[in-house]
Amino acid sequence: MDSNEREPLEEAAPPPPRAPGIAGLSTPYRVVTALAVGAVAVAACGHLALVFLHVAPSNTVSKRHARTIDGWIYPEFEQNWKLFAPNPLQQNIAVEVRAEVRTDDGRLVTGNWRGLSAEDGAAIRHSLLPSHTEQNELRRAWDFFTSSHDDDNKSTGDRGALAEEYLRRIALDRLDAEGRIVRIQLRGATTEVAAPPWSDEKADTQTYYRELPWWTI
Repeated sequence: MDSNEREPLEEAAPPPPRAPGIAGLSTPYRVVTALAVGAVAVAACGHLALVFLHVAPSNTVSKRHARTIDGWIYPEFEQNWKLFAPNPLQQNIAVEVRAEVRTDDGRLVTGNWRGLSAEDGAAIRHSLLPSHTEQNELRRAWDFFTSSHDDDNKSTGDRGALAEEYLRRIALDRLDAEGRIVRIQLRGATTEVAAPPWSDEKADTQTYYRELPWWTI
C-alpha cells in the first residue's frame, strides 16, 4: 500500500437520543423536579380536601377541624352558589367610604363619600382581562361582613371580628387622604334592579343606605 494512501477515518457515532420528559434530565434535576411536583400535588390535594369538607354536609371531621377549615377557606376561597339559585339577587350594592382626617394644623376634617365600587367598575369596564381583585375583593368583603353581622352591625358569630378587620383593611388600602386618618366609615348603597319594559313586575328603585359605625384607626 502506498504510504500516501490512508484508510478513511470512521465517522463518530451520534449520541444516543435523549429520553423525553423528566427521564431526560440529570439525576440532581430529576430529584428537584420530583420534589417540586410532589409538593404541588400535596398542596393541591390538601386544598381540595379542605374545600370538600367546607361544602360537604356537616360531619364529625368537619366539626372537629372547623377552625382549621374556616381559617383556610375564609375569606379568599369562600364558596358561593348564588349564580345557580332559583331566586338570584336582583340588587345593585355599592360600597362607599369616607374618612376623618387630622390635618397638619391639627384640624379634624371629614371627607366626602367615595364610591369604591364605582371605582372598581370603572377599572374593569371595557377591559379584556379584568382584574379578579377589582371584580370580587370588595364585593365579597362586604358580603362577608353583612352575613356575619345583624342589622345593628353587631357580630353574630365567631367570624365577625375577622370580617370587620378584612373590610377595614381593604378600605384603608384605597384611601389616599392628605393628613393622618383618624377614623373611617363605610356604607352600602342598595338599589333594586328595575324590571324590564316587557314585564309587569314592579320594583322600588330607590337607593337605601346601610351605614356602619365609625372605626377608629
